[in-house]
Amino acid sequence: MPSPRRTALLCALAATAAVLPAAPAHATPPAPVLHFGACPDSVPAPPAPDRVECAHLHVPVDRSHPDGKQLRLAISRVRASGPASERRGVLLVNPGGPGGPGLAYAVTKRAKLPERVRRSYDVIGFDPRGTGGSAPADCGPMGGLFESPGPDPVPVGRAAERAALDGLRRTADDCARGVKDALPFLSTTQTARDMDAIRAALGERRIGFLGVSYGSYLGAAYAARFPHRTGRMVLDSVVGPWDWYDFDLRQARAMVRQRAVFFAWAARSSDRFGLGTDRAAVRAAYLRVRAGLARHPVDGFGPAEFDRTVYRALGRTERWAGLAEGLRAWLRDGSVGPLRPAEPFDGAASRTYEAANRTVKCADGPPPAPSRVLADLRRLTAHPVLTGMEASVCAYWHHRPAHRTPLGGPRTPPVLLIASAHDPVTPLAGARALQRRLPGSRLVTLHHDYSHGVFASRGNRCVDEAAAAYLVDGRVPHSDVHCAGPGLPTP
Repeated sequence: MPSPRRTALLCALAATAAVLPAAPAHATPPAPVLHFGACPDSVPAPPAPDRVECAHLHVPVDRSHPDGKQLRLAISRVRASGPASERRGVLLVNPGGPGGPGLAYAVTKRAKLPERVRRSYDVIGFDPRGTGGSAPADCGPMGGLFESPGPDPVPVGRAAERAALDGLRRTADDCARGVKDALPFLSTTQTARDMDAIRAALGERRIGFLGVSYGSYLGAAYAARFPHRTGRMVLDSVVGPWDWYDFDLRQARAMVRQRAVFFAWAARSSDRFGLGTDRAAVRAAYLRVRAGLARHPVDGFGPAEFDRTVYRALGRTERWAGLAEGLRAWLRDGSVGPLRPAEPFDGAASRTYEAANRTVKCADGPPPAPSRVLADLRRLTAHPVLTGMEASVCAYWHHRPAHRTPLGGPRTPPVLLIASAHDPVTPLAGARALQRRLPGSRLVTLHHDYSHGVFASRGNRCVDEAAAAYLVDGRVPHSDVHCAGPGLPTP
């Protein structure tokens, strides 16, 4: 039986708009009106008196055929808590990905924003096309990606290399079958155009935007296409302006560097973790765990599952103690409970994320050649932490774009970029590279920090005040801002 909130939403969305006079054939059609109502149960309620409301907006799958097949975007809103005199407009938010849903983010991210920002902006969340409640992508088995235990992502030897490439080819075939004709249109460029459709439906001349991780890439794409409609834009944990395959490689190398920092950190607490008293000893213990799981997976938990756990932990230092304790548990008694994620990798949300992630990456620009993928696999096998690298599948993708996604440009208004100095997920070099494409933009760097996600996330007053002053007062720093970070955590 549907919940009352779902029923209310369905009723609200069933309402028909008033009939408008016919427009001339050459005129731009009027923007649709959003009918906000109750949200699905997956969206948490903010503390009273604030409330969240949801709506849907229909947009063309292929904008070269505006009257063709449509998809339905899921949108959420929490209104500004301050008086009308303080209102600055709307702030669209995106949590990253590609492949991450954003409907609940209007509530969860807003709760962490400085009060001045909450008072000034209606915070707007949305599920980008291909995610969550916006025509979620379905790639079926994805070449066996969700098998448990999965094949070792570090192929050693010719047979393993052939199997790895065959898995990429089968994933591409599965996505072509599942996503069908929408394959070219689940892209960052089309999502940016969806953002502008949301802007128009809200009746706003410009939109503010807060994008984290992949959200920074999406924001830069919106600014490239719609600079005259770009309001105050904060891009946090910045994805560099490279092909996705090049970005994935840079991230893989950064993860190896971060892992070495983790080894040294764990060695300094050998009394607690028991993994060794220096970096080399901890690394050896780590490799024993991985090699043991490769030989004898435990209840479906093998090297692929282990690498995914390591990837997730390395990006946030508050997860390092849990990773170290998980290594100790396997070495002590062969258990993997502390290493196993709370949410299953083969769950519905994960399947949608993985499908949308690869579909967007492969729609955003030209693919790598299979020979390059193989050569890079061979270089990386010396460091058995091979996670991410989703754009490798683009080598066999059925849709092969000729051009890269445009990012930024000379007409873009000043943007505020934010980065952690040692973030391995989106390395600092990416923020510096994107800044060069955004004239007048400023970069806020959190030094002595090793985590992904900074603004309204790390609790750093220097960062949060700089971003709030930019969003609320329009104050662009005179130069780049340097903030002192917390350093590595105490175990």
